[in-house]
Amino acid sequence: MASTNDFRNGAVLKMDGELYRIEEYEHRTPGNLRAFVQAKLRSLRTGNLKEMRYRSGEEVEMIRMEKKTFQYLYKDGDDFVFMNTETYEQINVPSLVVGDVAKYIRESDNADIVFAEDGTIVSVEVPASVILTITETDPGMRGDTATGGTKPAKLETGAMVNVPLFLNEGDMVKVDTRTGQYLERVKK
Repeated sequence: MASTNDFRNGAVLKMDGELYRIEEYEHRTPGNLRAFVQAKLRSLRTGNLKEMRYRSGEEVEMIRMEKKTFQYLYKDGDDFVFMNTETYEQINVPSLVVGDVAKYIRESDNADIVFAEDGTIVSVEVPASVILTITETDPGMRGDTATGGTKPAKLETGAMVNVPLFLNEGDMVKVDTRTGQYLERVKK
């Protein structure tokens, strides 16, 4: 058993026979009342968000997790198909579990899949930044500089990112997968 002091974003709890991932939490101490922890939990089964309030130091059942590297193969309906790079076993991961990571992953890219101790897939993680090619954007004009404004650009994965005015279709850019922001242009 663990306590609310062990809460971390992304950690998994077991409540009422169901698994929940901690999306965010906050420790509060209101005036002369007792301290408590306010947490937003997402059900791994349904994807619903639930807010819970725990007494500070209250015991909760935390689930141990294991991370394995998989290669993304293709999208099959609403599922993403990944292959274990060691055993070549293929698994289907629902798009609800993949979430926003889907905007930054290409076929044959590696990703880490996090499993709960009972084998349930908790999340899919990609590197903090990825290099992608711009497929659609307005053409850059003479005189556009790096310190000017930005314009929307569609990347090869379908993600939309604001990029500097001087970038054109076919340019490669580094994108932060946590915030979805343009970081820099990458030379081929």
